Amino acid sequence: MPRSLARVFPIAAVFGALVAGAFAEEPPSPPSPPGSIVLFDGETLDGWKKTPFYGADALDVRAADGVLVLPRGKSLAGVTTTRTDLPTVDYELTYEAMRTEGEDFFAAATFPVREGFLTFVNGGWGGNITGLSCLDGADASENETTVGYRYKDRVWYRFRIRVTADAVRCWIDDKEMVKVDIRDRGLTTRVQVRASEPLGFATYESAGEVRKIAIRPLTAAESAENLVESP
Repeated sequence: MPRSLARVFPIAAVFGALVAGAFAEEPPSPPSPPGSIVLFDGETLDGWKKTPFYGADALDVRAADGVLVLPRGKSLAGVTTTRTDLPTVDYELTYEAMRTEGEDFFAAATFPVREGFLTFVNGGWGGNITGLSCLDGADASENETTVGYRYKDRVWYRFRIRVTADAVRCWIDDKEMVKVDIRDRGLTTRVQVRASEPLGFATYESAGEVRKIAIRPLTAAESAENLVESP
């Protein structure tokens, strides 16, 4: 091999590795379970609207390249579903999300539970806190669902939320992060994200992307397994 080519190949290999590292890390996506309803088509905002947070009119919330793009807002940015046929119990919500900039939550998911709503906060309070807001008026930083979890920028995370009349369980990349008995509990959202109801995603002082949003009914066995025994 000529010496000139021998010098080129190592350089090309290094360049290729750098280019590959510039792209977001991709978790393997499991196949969609039977009965799943896709809530985001990857191309348009059909079924969604820009959440009317303060300053939202100026934000470029959009669908692009298979993701919902949530830019950094004047504190909050997000999208809310326009659907009226969503279940309130015995369902599983799945989605993938990535923070592209900032240090706080990048896809806080508000979802219906019985007659109320909760928000699964991912990386709130400066990026440190994951948990549910609000239980009996206590937010994710103040109730028993508080979990310390650090997120990396430009890494896709898989989220899964299971809701029954008695309990809520939440996973990140197949690791269970939250399990809570919600019987006889007050279920509300913080007033700041109430516009995300009945189902929506929000960022705070951060930008994020969301994709592969789906919802499906639980089987009878899955609903029974979701029960969380009170301590």
